[in-house]
Amino acid sequence: MTDAFYLPLGDDRWRPTIHTTGPWDARFQHGGPPSALLARAIEQCSPREDTLVARMTVDILGPIPVDELELRSRVLRPGRSVELVESTLSYGGREVARAQAWRVLRTTQTIAPRQLPPPALPAERATIVPDGWVDGYLSAVEWRFAAGTFGQPGPATAWTRLRHPIVPGEQPSPLQRVLAVADSGNGISNELDVTTWHFINPELTVHLHREPVGEWVCVEAQTAISPGGVGLATSVLSDLNGPIGVGAQSLLVAQR
Repeated sequence: MTDAFYLPLGDDRWRPTIHTTGPWDARFQHGGPPSALLARAIEQCSPREDTLVARMTVDILGPIPVDELELRSRVLRPGRSVELVESTLSYGGREVARAQAWRVLRTTQTIAPRQLPPPALPAERATIVPDGWVDGYLSAVEWRFAAGTFGQPGPATAWTRLRHPIVPGEQPSPLQRVLAVADSGNGISNELDVTTWHFINPELTVHLHREPVGEWVCVEAQTAISPGGVGLATSVLSDLNGPIGVGAQSLLVAQR
């Protein structure tokens, strides 16, 4: 459990490891690990067992370097039934990512789910990182594609499991597991060649109607790129018991 995405430096400072490196540039992190670290900070900020994070939005304010980061969190809007919590990551005194999450009182009503179940978990097989993609994060997650694959244009469905904890000696929480992979929707359902195009998301929004169970999170993703518009990647998020929520990413689409 020592080979984690982040190593603690004390005073809420964290050093990213190679597992955070994104596919665009070895100097910068994939959006998933910092989103999970921000989710952990939100969970630990005045924690409440009677609430669930129903919505979390991560704004990526600039490239997040694979270098020492400072983490801060606070309750923006306290409340008995709903409350808004914020966490931020800073590099060199400048904010590089900010997350805000609504914690909502857990419901006591039980309704049978009506959503379609996700595809079955495929048998284990090797996942090949395409030429031109920087490895790091991609090998830190186990990927089992039920449809599509890396580098193949079009919608894709991937079952995911973290190979490492977010921080040493601590099992990732259900929320952390979701945020660590929900930012991959645009990557697995890419419509353009990553070696010649950027389709980078400046934000990620995840809505959850329940917490995932177990290690596996399924991401069923598709990307829309419209003339005169912007890119949008949307994902249905599930665990082995069925859907748990949805994710969405606005995309900057530009030639590299």
